[in-house]
Amino acid sequence: MAKIEGEIYIDRPPEVVFDVVADERNEPLYNPKMTAVSLLSDAQNGSGSRFVATMKSRMRTFSMMIEFTDFERPTRLGSVSTVGTMRTVGALLFKPKGSGTVMSWSWDIGLRGITKLAAPIVSWMGRRQERAIWTGLKTMLEAEVSNGGE
Repeated sequence: MAKIEGEIYIDRPPEVVFDVVADERNEPLYNPKMTAVSLLSDAQNGSGSRFVATMKSRMRTFSMMIEFTDFERPTRLGSVSTVGTMRTVGALLFKPKGSGTVMSWSWDIGLRGITKLAAPIVSWMGRRQERAIWTGLKTMLEAEVSNGGE
């Protein structure tokens, strides 16, 4: 099992940050490794919403299944993501701070078979990837305000 945790301050209200993240189809806008997302379920935004994401890694693409398990607007978004022999379970938390939001993440990554041996590498890579993804979100949302958007 690998564990990934972190947090980032985004100078936007929790409702704004939550709403962007809670529509998984927005993620390709701030995560360059995610090229497309499709909604699979009838429930667009809520517990039980399911998505399939197309991811790219170097020269190949692969699919990842995502399901929201907790949906408490605007404070908590829990999910389960599955790709190959890896299953990630955890949540994003959104806490107000000043005019913005401290968004934190905590993921438990379950590995099966021989991939269990790679847990330290998965943890290291996962921390870097999560930081890059959420820095992309921060940049996007804060640029909207500075460009006059709301």
